[in-house]
Amino acid sequence: MPIDGAPLQTGPRPGQAHLSRETSPGVFGAAHLWRLGWLATVIFATGAAAFTPGVVGLPIWLALAAGALPALAALAINDRSGDRRDERLQSLILVLWATCGAGAAVVTGGVSGAMSAWILAPVAAASTLSSPRRLAEGASLALIGGAVAALTQLSGLAPPAPTGPLAFILGFLSVATVGVGLASGLILTHRRAGERDNRQIGELNTLQTLVDGAPQLLLVIASNGRVKSVRGAAPRGVATLNLVNEGLASAALAGDRQKVSAALAAALDGGEASVAFAPLLDPTRTLCLDLRQVSPDLLVGVMRDATIERARETALQQARAEAEGLAAGRARFLANMSHELRTPLNAIMGFSDIMRARMFGPLTDRYGEYAELIHESGRHLLDLINDVLDMSKIEAERFELQRGEFDAREAVTAAMRLLRVQADAAGVQLRGVLPPGELEVDADRRALKQIVLNLVSNALKFTPRGGQVTVTADGHDGEFELVVADTGVGISPEDLERLGRPYEQAGGVDQRAKGTGLGLSLVRAFAKLHGGEMHIESRLGAGTSVSVRMPVLLKASRPMMEAPLLEPLSLPEVESEEAELGPNVVKFAPPR
Repeated sequence: MPIDGAPLQTGPRPGQAHLSRETSPGVFGAAHLWRLGWLATVIFATGAAAFTPGVVGLPIWLALAAGALPALAALAINDRSGDRRDERLQSLILVLWATCGAGAAVVTGGVSGAMSAWILAPVAAASTLSSPRRLAEGASLALIGGAVAALTQLSGLAPPAPTGPLAFILGFLSVATVGVGLASGLILTHRRAGERDNRQIGELNTLQTLVDGAPQLLLVIASNGRVKSVRGAAPRGVATLNLVNEGLASAALAGDRQKVSAALAAALDGGEASVAFAPLLDPTRTLCLDLRQVSPDLLVGVMRDATIERARETALQQARAEAEGLAAGRARFLANMSHELRTPLNAIMGFSDIMRARMFGPLTDRYGEYAELIHESGRHLLDLINDVLDMSKIEAERFELQRGEFDAREAVTAAMRLLRVQADAAGVQLRGVLPPGELEVDADRRALKQIVLNLVSNALKFTPRGGQVTVTADGHDGEFELVVADTGVGISPEDLERLGRPYEQAGGVDQRAKGTGLGLSLVRAFAKLHGGEMHIESRLGAGTSVSVRMPVLLKASRPMMEAPLLEPLSLPEVESEEAELGPNVVKFAPPR
């Protein structure tokens, strides 16, 4: 049962349009009938005056015509347009009622004449409508008409008032029409008031049903913490009588009452606040209280049972902690296993090198081929193990950058030398664009070299024979930028969303079999360790472009030489390797 310290007040619901009673069928019908009755009474009085003994002068006929004119106009306008909400038309009709009513009173003797009651015609017409403004407007017009009629009579300009039976007919006509109009207006006003009260009572009952049936406890709280009103269902562990009698903080355990008081002060200071606490009557549960300020000394609050919600959050946090622990354990295991695997693998590769070099004697061609395969497979396996080891260290937060100052062009070209044979074997043209001046950075040389190796290796893997892979390095605004673009098969949007995460691969089965899916994730991790980021842009059939930006630039280089984007790669000058560079790499000659 709701407990109130103050009555609830209701008003129009937000977003609910105001429906004028002028547009209701019942009111329109009453006004329409009154106008028809007015017109019929005028016609009946006209017939009676025509059969009255004696001469009926022109002023009488003018008065009767003036009485019929506004009724005809109002009926014609409503019947033609049907727009009963046009306030301007209603005002014009009221002015017409006032003018014709005052005119009829003037030509029949003024304010003391037989038709002086028609001065109140605009009041009667307005009373059949619903707007209080219309009633005030009609009263003002009636006052003006009465003043005009009185001045006309006092100045002697008004014709003499009719006498005898004709005076009775005209007086009865004016009193009956105006009286019926005013009586109808009173009846309609009373009915409208009753309908409005019933509507408000119905809305209040609906609102109370909604509020009292809410699954939360709704509170109205004073600034001192006293609960003024309580509605809705109280959660387990809370007694509504204690809330009203002892205050808001009484609902919490002794240890949590300070938290509730602090939330109350925070809501008064900042406009809103939330607090979770254990209820006094059931400490095993958790309640949540949301407070919002509605006036300088008044708050509204919602108290709900958050036990299941908090238990779910706790379970999720525990599951997350367990998952993070498992991931860290996996990373440590992989790091240890990768280290243990590299030791025998190095021995295998060393022995295969001895066999390839035939250091202890000649080998048959078949054994020599086997030695080459052993060395090639060992190199591939070593690369995979190194990737796994690096990723494991990064995930375990044990990877430390060995930063130093160096020319980034040297690391880029050194990595590309290692891949020129792979590019030749794949039939892909490997080209690059490097600035002619130094590109001095403060970074981990090995990490930068690994970034280039991974990106170019991926590009060669997905570029068909006859395609191109372009490597661009530049620096500006303190950032070193590396872009590797290829003319390969491209990456689908679905694969783009996954790439960059460990062990995620794109492409077909043949391409996926060539790696572990750690290349791009290592690139992203190395860039992040340097405070940078990696971006991938690709479209199926149009190639892929991967850019890495890192804020490691120390010395900006001069602008690149004007040349097409796919310029041959520029390398530091070498002596003995000039003839061995191959078609993919050309020697770099610094400008003089």
